[in-house]
Amino acid sequence: MKVKTSVTLSQELLAEIDLLPAYHNRSLFLETAAWAYLEHLSYEERERRDLAILNARADYLNAEVADVLL
Repeated sequence: MKVKTSVTLSQELLAEIDLLPAYHNRSLFLETAAWAYLEHLSYEERERRDLAILNARADYLNAEVADVLL
């Protein structure tokens, strides 16, 4: 379901959006950009959690690697 909303953007940004031939209207561009940014934020959060897990287990993982290499 689509909901009409109002957003204030600079003239410069709108001019750049209007130059993009792949998007036949501004709403399509802005919705596509918002979904892409939300996906990016979700990816960054997963990467942050994965790094925290690896850092928490670093000593154990390093010991495992050392054991395999010896």
